[in-house]
Order: sequence, then C-alpha cells, then structure tokens
Amino acid sequence: MSKPTEPARMAARPAPLELAGAETQPLAPVRLARAKSAYTTRRVPLAEAAALLLTGDVRPRAGDLVLAEVVRPRQHTRLELGTGRRAQLYPGDEIVVCYGDRYAPDQFEARVPKDLGPCHLVAAGGVAALVRSRHGRMKPATEIRPLGLLADAGGRRLNLADWSLAAPVPGGVRPRPFTVAVLGTAMNAGKTTTAGHLVRGLVRAGLRVGAAKVTGTGAGGDAWFLTDTGAHHVYDFTDAGAASTYRLPPERVDAILDTLTGRLAADEAEVVVLEVADGLFQPETAALLSSPRFAAAVDGIVFAAGDAMGAMGGVLHLEHYDLPVLAVSGALTASPLARREAEAAIGLPVLDLEALAAADVLDRLQAQLPGREPELAVAL
Repeated sequence: MSKPTEPARMAARPAPLELAGAETQPLAPVRLARAKSAYTTRRVPLAEAAALLLTGDVRPRAGDLVLAEVVRPRQHTRLELGTGRRAQLYPGDEIVVCYGDRYAPDQFEARVPKDLGPCHLVAAGGVAALVRSRHGRMKPATEIRPLGLLADAGGRRLNLADWSLAAPVPGGVRPRPFTVAVLGTAMNAGKTTTAGHLVRGLVRAGLRVGAAKVTGTGAGGDAWFLTDTGAHHVYDFTDAGAASTYRLPPERVDAILDTLTGRLAADEAEVVVLEVADGLFQPETAALLSSPRFAAAVDGIVFAAGDAMGAMGGVLHLEHYDLPVLAVSGALTASPLARREAEAAIGLPVLDLEALAAADVLDRLQAQLPGREPELAVAL
C-alpha cells in the first residue's frame, strides 16, 4: 500500500481563504512532533508543511487537518497511526486528525461541525466529526477538543486533498486489468474478508494483483489486510485526498475511482480487486453503481451477504444496473446450510473462503461472464 515514507505530492494550493474572524498562532515543531498523528494524515509531511494553528471563527471543511486534545476516551480508546500501530489515548493527549463525515449504521453517523467547538473522534483511523446518532451497541464516541486547524506559514489551512496521489498522465494505451468489485448488503457483511481471500487466490494463480478501497471512512485496517493477503499495490480513498467519502459529490467519488484504478493499471496490475464500503443503499454506493465510469471500470461483482435472503435481494437489485454478478460470498458462507440456501435461491456460485483463495478462482468468476469478453484496453 502507499507508505507513509512515500514522497508526498502537494497539489496546487489556492489563495488564502477569507477568514475574517480567524486568528493564528505559531505551532512549535516540538509540539507537533509529540502529537499522535493519525492514519488519515499519513500523506501530509507535517514537519515541513505545518507552521501555524488557525483558531477563532473558523468553519472546518472535510479533509482539513486539526490539532485536537483528547478529553475523554470512550468508544475509540486507541488511535491508528500512519504506521498501522494503534496508540493508546489518554486525557490530555494531543492528536492530529482530519475532519470528515461518517456513515456507519453499525457505529456512528456524524457530520463535520460548523465551528471548532468540542466534537468526537468517530473513527480510529483519525476522523473528527460531531455525532448525530450511534448504534445501540456502541459506547458514546471519544470526546475531543479542537485546538486549531493546521496551516502553512502563509496561513493556508492544510487539507488532505492537497496531497492526493496524482492521477496517471493521459497518453498511450495500457491494457486495463480484469477488475472485480466486491460489494455487500451492509457493514460487516464480509466484504473485506471476501476481497482479501479473493486477492489471495489470484496471487496463488501467479497473477500480479492490485487492490483498492474506493469508498468508506478513513482507517487503515482494510488496506493493511489487503496488503497482507498478497496484493502488490494497495490504495484507498485517503490516498486520493478524502478522509471519508460520505457526502462527497458523485463527480468526486468518480474521480477517486479513476485515480485509484488508473494508478493500479500504471503499477502494471494484471487483476484488480476493488472494495466498495457499506451497503447498496448507502448514498455514495448507490451513486457509484449508477455511474458510467464505474460500469466502464468493472468487469464483474462478487456480492457479500450475511444470509441467503440478503444475497438474493442484492443480486436482484444489481440487475437494474446491468452489472454482472459473478458470485456470492460473505458472512453467510460460515454456515453450510445458509450457503446451500443461497445457491438454491440465486443460481450463482457461492464461494466460501477456501474457494475464494483457490488458484482457479479467476477461471470460476470469468466463467460467469454473460457472453462477453472484458474490455481490455483503455487510454491512460
């Protein structure tokens, strides 16, 4: 995956924003070095870029980097660092995280606040937001107190988008890798496990595999897992400049898809596995499924579900988008009975983890293509 030590590329910076009520204060390098910097911030060269704190009457934006104090650790008692290590949080700790919205039916619904007032750590990977609702099994979110937005010496706020991966430069024709997208009914349907074991099977077949998580909330667990299963290059939406994809406009999500798939093609991946977060009804997932760019980028879908009814509903739903579902997998395959139910109801292969990780998995998936060859060449 993209390493924290990879040289960062800063996009062209806009002129300083009009911040009539903003104040600035120096940010000592030693103070910044002591702060625990989250996974979401790993592409930003903080020591070189951050010089000031913006305080006062400032409205945060999604992707803005913020220095915050931990007030009360609750649901998230550890912060995932850029290295993947989870650092214990204590009251009084200073952390560097990104503002972002969150959509997680099994955890938190949260929005970027309108000011620098107290808010919450809503994802262990380092996302700050104001909680609107939470799942009944979740503890209240960890409470944090923003101390100021990180800014450069000219007073410009630092935003994750400024250090996005560069999209491949147009020119020339490169074969597009055969690309499988993993979608599911909801959180915890088994999408990441499905994607990782699929990567494992493709690697066992001797293929150079690239993987990417296209949507979701900033955290490194899925990307690290895909790396561990053998993918040669792994990216996620944070590499494309978004701390979270919730509430991003469809064109921005399309651009993230283009950047990540283009990078994997440039990395000479022979097969690509894409993970799309949450369920089919999540707004950004629904928009992505309707996008012509998604249809052009993906050859087929493996659908993850927790039970046979969810699998059947998902497959029927995807038929409306003319996107071929090649197989079903996910949490339901832990039960032989649920697997047989799904096979009988759907008429598609239902692949458990052993089948996904087998060297013949690509042959089994391609056998389900509806009488068409994948489009193999696109301009980059």
